[in-house]
Amino acid sequence: MLRLIDLTLAQGSVPLIERATLTINPGRKVGIVGANGAGKSTLFSALRGLLTAERGDISMPNGWVIAHVAQETPPSEATALDYALDGDTELRSIEAALDAETRVPNANPTKHGEILAHLYEQMEHVGGYAAPARAAELLAGLGFENEMQSRAVATFSGGWRMRLNLAQALMCRSDLLLLDEPTNHLDLDAVLWIEDWLSRYAGTLMVITHDRDFIDRVSDQILYFDTSNPKGPAKLKLYTGNYSSFEDQRTVELSVQQGAFEKQQRTIKHLESFITRFKAKATKAAQAQSRVKALEKLERISAAHVDSPFNFSFKKPEGEPRQLLKFADVSLGYDDKNILTDVSFSLLPNSRIGLLGKNGAGKSTLVKAIAGELSERTGERIEGQHLKIAYFAQHQLEQLRNDESALWHLDQLDKMLSETRGYPRAREQEQRNFLGGFDFRGDRVSEAVGVFSGGERARLVLALLVYERPNLLLLDEPTNHLDMDMRQALTLALQDYEGALVVVAHDRHILRACCDELWLVADGAVKPFDGDLDDYRDWLREQRVKPAKVKAAKSSKEASKAVPEVVAKQEDKRVDAEERQRLATARRPMQKRIDSIEKELAKFTATRDSLDAWLASELAYAAEEASTLGHKTRQRGELAAKIALLEEEWMQKQEEMQWVR
Repeated sequence: MLRLIDLTLAQGSVPLIERATLTINPGRKVGIVGANGAGKSTLFSALRGLLTAERGDISMPNGWVIAHVAQETPPSEATALDYALDGDTELRSIEAALDAETRVPNANPTKHGEILAHLYEQMEHVGGYAAPARAAELLAGLGFENEMQSRAVATFSGGWRMRLNLAQALMCRSDLLLLDEPTNHLDLDAVLWIEDWLSRYAGTLMVITHDRDFIDRVSDQILYFDTSNPKGPAKLKLYTGNYSSFEDQRTVELSVQQGAFEKQQRTIKHLESFITRFKAKATKAAQAQSRVKALEKLERISAAHVDSPFNFSFKKPEGEPRQLLKFADVSLGYDDKNILTDVSFSLLPNSRIGLLGKNGAGKSTLVKAIAGELSERTGERIEGQHLKIAYFAQHQLEQLRNDESALWHLDQLDKMLSETRGYPRAREQEQRNFLGGFDFRGDRVSEAVGVFSGGERARLVLALLVYERPNLLLLDEPTNHLDMDMRQALTLALQDYEGALVVVAHDRHILRACCDELWLVADGAVKPFDGDLDDYRDWLREQRVKPAKVKAAKSSKEASKAVPEVVAKQEDKRVDAEERQRLATARRPMQKRIDSIEKELAKFTATRDSLDAWLASELAYAAEEASTLGHKTRQRGELAAKIALLEEEWMQKQEEMQWVR
């Protein structure tokens, strides 16, 4: 097991984690959440042995292999497939030993044979013969087509290199896998694929992410970095269940904490009142002094608060055009290659569209064309009157002036809007107030953008878009680098936004909350998708298994031609029987676990219902039941977490049963 023992970590002279003690059992999948800068990545550095603890210790089993995603990718001439295979260091070590023994054999023929036999046995033990197929499957899941897998690493852009680093980490047969924001460089298809992969991962997983749906699906525990005390370092708290369960438990905790805080404040007020009234009286001086000491020893409870640092909204767009934009038989592409053909649609003021499709299918190409940044090859792009487009894409983060401040950028935009649209100029304090809604406060609004983090740059670009008051908003992966609070604030603002919206995002929470229709970009076409995001997951799985089914059917058909008809029918019956037996065998452990889960759920649900009945009674809130109320409230929260976890596993097993082929 992995244990943190009275652990204190600091970055330079700044303490980030204080006296953390917790245990994570093997095979658990831990989602790590908390504010940016709380120390999450610092903990990963300590787990990897790159940072010495100020106090305490980290304990894990001897020989545990730790895998992580490298932040840098050397410009290697190795192929993408070979680079992924390098993640299995034990395999590479065996291959090197085989190569050395083959090139320079041991002088003793018997010894030479023994060495080779031992190495080949090791190769089989580590699954070395199937390793290239595993690596190819990993790369395909992360969006690398067959042709891309044979390309040199040096030919890939930064985002693709990060995917290669992720593939290398997943290829490692690790005991502990550390993933720090793994979805940032992935599209939705790759995110859905890696969720399935991580659900099958046998080791211990620790993942830092701000993607609510992702953390909900992959985690069975949540490690929360509590920074509610602004004067102190983070406190680490481990919760059982996924993120949704954590939110429920945290809500109960905050409610209890607020009640305890208010009770303590009454006690403090009473003590202070007594001290003030009687400290000057000789007959009461000793009692007053004892209360002073009691007040000094009192461990103060903080007021519970869950306030977000973000507070912004879109102003109502000007004008109400009946149609914002129309594409008529448009073809789009680059150089001599068409990406999309015969694209026709209309965007109305109330359109709210999420774009789905595999990486490279043309989603970003379509958004660029809608924005007017890519000209159509054929067809017509027709703009409606008063069209005002605001477009967010990752490359815009690099277009910010590093030597200028957030306030300067906003003032330049304000000046442009005044000159082109006749908007009245805003005073500096109004601009500062607006930037404060995006958590740029005080001196931060005047600091050069060059020192901003990726998340701060993304927030600034979004702030500038909001300020423009568009009636058509285009968002291409807007949540990269944004923490959970900012994502939630953006989601709420988009829900109230009165203009048209087109969004590409791997964050399903935003797609579900803000989009009314989904469009599928695939096979050079754009068309409405009939279904929701769960249906899209199923569609992707079907697309992955379709080539294998076609290949198997073709092989079976060709084989049957070479066999007499009677023999072929007998062979078909035997194959069908074997297939039924194989499916029954494959599904048996899943069905066994489903039956077990249902029994556990029945027991836990009955206990929960009993607790609910007690908590709903007047007896629960009698003064003499105060301690019992706290105990049963915690018990109710723990039961809710267990039930949520079991229900999630039940759904997963049912899904696995469905997809056993």
